[in-house]
Amino acid sequence: MDLATRDFRKIGLWQTAFLGDAVLTLPFIQALKARYPEAELHFFVRAGLEGLFSAQRELTSVRGFAKRGSQKGLFAARDLGRELSLEAFDLWISPHASLRSAFLARSVGAPVRIGYHKPWYNWLAYTHLVDRRFDRLEEIERIFQLGGPLGIFADKATPAPLPRLDLPPEAMARADEIFAGLPQGPRLGIHPGSTWPTKCWPREHFAEIARRALAAGAVVLLFAGPGEEALAAHIEKEAGDSSGRLVNLANMLTIPALAACLGRLDACLTNDSGPMHLAWAQGVPLAACFGPTVRSLGFFPRGANSRVLETELDCRPCGLHGHKACPLGHHNCMKDISPERVWGVLKGMLGV
Repeated sequence: MDLATRDFRKIGLWQTAFLGDAVLTLPFIQALKARYPEAELHFFVRAGLEGLFSAQRELTSVRGFAKRGSQKGLFAARDLGRELSLEAFDLWISPHASLRSAFLARSVGAPVRIGYHKPWYNWLAYTHLVDRRFDRLEEIERIFQLGGPLGIFADKATPAPLPRLDLPPEAMARADEIFAGLPQGPRLGIHPGSTWPTKCWPREHFAEIARRALAAGAVVLLFAGPGEEALAAHIEKEAGDSSGRLVNLANMLTIPALAACLGRLDACLTNDSGPMHLAWAQGVPLAACFGPTVRSLGFFPRGANSRVLETELDCRPCGLHGHKACPLGHHNCMKDISPERVWGVLKGMLGV
C-alpha cells in the first residue's frame, strides 16, 4: 500500500538531539498531526526537555531519554526499543541520525520506520529512507523530507509553517511573576551562554550591550543556565547598573519558564544556542551572533524578526556545533563582531 494513502494510529517521533533541534521539529509535528488528526503522537526527546513540550497540543505524550545518564549506550537503547515494541507503534520517524537511534528504531519494530538514507547503518534500521539534502535545504525542510513518503512536504517553494510553542501554565505563571515586578521600559533579554564555548560572543561585548541598553532606558533581563552563573555575574558587574533595571535570572528558571520569559521580550540577544531557538519560535525580535557555525548549515533563526550577525572568515565554519577552543587559537569569528554593530540592530528592535 502507498504510505501516502495509509492511515496510522500510533506514531513515535524520535528527536533526542539538543534543545534547538527539538524546537526545529515543531513545524513537522504540526504538519504530522494535521495529516493524521486522530492518531496518537508521542515525542521522544533528550531527558530534561520533557517539560518544555508537555503542553504542546499535538502531542499525546512527551518522553525523555537519558542518553547521557542512566540510558547511556547501545544496550540501553535496545532495551528501551524492546519495551516500546509492546506499545504497538505503527509508524516510527527519526530525524536523529545516530547509531543509537537506528538501533532503537529497529528494536521498536514498527511496521513503517522512516529515517535518513545516511549513515549507512540506517539501511538496516528503517523501512523507508529519504535523502536529507543537507547541502540544499535548511534544517526544518530537511526534517520535512521524512514526511515525503507520507505525502507531507515542505521545501523552498513551499516553506514549512511557522512553529507554535505551547507552554505549560506553571511556566506562564512564573513569567507573569517576574514581569509584573519589572520597571517600565523596553525589555531586552540577553542569554550569553552556550554548550559550546567557541559559540559564545565575548562576555565583555555582552556587558557593553547591557550598558548601552540601560543608558537608553531599557530593562535588561540576563538569562543563564546551570554552570553559567559566573558568566552572568561578570556581565552584571561590568554593566555597572545602579538603576535596578538589570535583572539577573541566572539559574533561576526551568526551561519552560525561560521560554515563557523569552516570549515576552521586545528584543533578545543570544549566541547560536537553544535559547535562540526558543525566542525565535515565539516570534521575538532576535539578534544572534554566529561564529564557528554559519547560516548555510541551516540551523539559523529565519524570518523578518531575526538577524544573524557574523563575520566572513576563511576558517568558517569550523564544525557543525563548535569546539571547546578555537582550532586556530584566535576566535576572531566572534571577537570581530563588534558591540557597535550588534547595538545598531538591537536599538532598532527596541525602538530606543
